Amino acid sequence: MSLSTRVIAAVGAVVVIGAGTVGGSIAYAMGQEEPSSHRVTLTVGRSSTEVGPFCFNDGKPLTEQQQEECQNRASEALDAGKLPSSDVVASDQLGLGVTPDVADRGWWANTNGGQQAQGGRFILASAAKGSTYSGSVSASKALNASGKTLVTVVESDPKQPDAIYGVWYFQLNTQDA
Repeated sequence: MSLSTRVIAAVGAVVVIGAGTVGGSIAYAMGQEEPSSHRVTLTVGRSSTEVGPFCFNDGKPLTEQQQEECQNRASEALDAGKLPSSDVVASDQLGLGVTPDVADRGWWANTNGGQQAQGGRFILASAAKGSTYSGSVSASKALNASGKTLVTVVESDPKQPDAIYGVWYFQLNTQDA
């Protein structure tokens, strides 16, 4: 059985239109009219997850109240399993990438894992300005013992550390090797 050129073209058109619809639906669901230029990509091993900000104030610093509300919503989303997540094994490499708009202002990232000597946090990127990639680290260093590790990425100018412009969250789900 062979397919005609018309059938193949029609199927291709449906796939393209469907992909466009899904992309538009995601942007709409996030309350944005179009994809944001403020995106973060979490890379775990050979897979990656890219998301827009969890909390964002149209390029203006988040107020203290907005920051508190953001943390509360993130905690609820984490408890409900609604944060973007990736499965990870201790031997995986982790890395974070940000868009140039985020890199130009500055950003930092950490996990709620790591050694107690580090205060129970592991720094993935420290006050990076101009850099779009955190570099790769071994997941074993960044994971916490609970099996669910929270990754927090914050857009903030290193010269004004209290001015937070955007926040992203990811959940790492530890798997057996």
